[in-house]
Amino acid sequence: MEVLTSDSLATAIRNSASYVHLSVDESSYLAEHILNFFGYSDRIIDNVLHPEDRDTFYMLEDATLMETEREETTLYDGREWRIHYWLLRHSEIFNRRDSGPQVVPEEADPSVYDEISDDLWSREGPETEDEE
Repeated sequence: MEVLTSDSLATAIRNSASYVHLSVDESSYLAEHILNFFGYSDRIIDNVLHPEDRDTFYMLEDATLMETEREETTLYDGREWRIHYWLLRHSEIFNRRDSGPQVVPEEADPSVYDEISDDLWSREGPETEDEE
């Protein structure tokens, strides 16, 4: 199994359609920040995250680079306890790293303004026969 490095994660982030605007420095910082939570582990518990970091994790989940997992256990008093985890999707990260940047189509639907002729946009009003 290939080792996930910060460079691999940074490249995968930059190659994601949502993050093509990030610079190399920005994506490297983000990758190192994310990997610092995981250390040598494959997953981390959600409780260690601050709200800002959790938002970042959700954004990377939307980009399919991370996923969540839930475990349920029964406490001594009979109540159910849910533990939420975050996991890096290693195979998706390596695929994204190797596939190159994903391009988002500029605009899939045509605009109503595309059908209007350029002369309608001029400031001069329509010419009439009465004007002289």
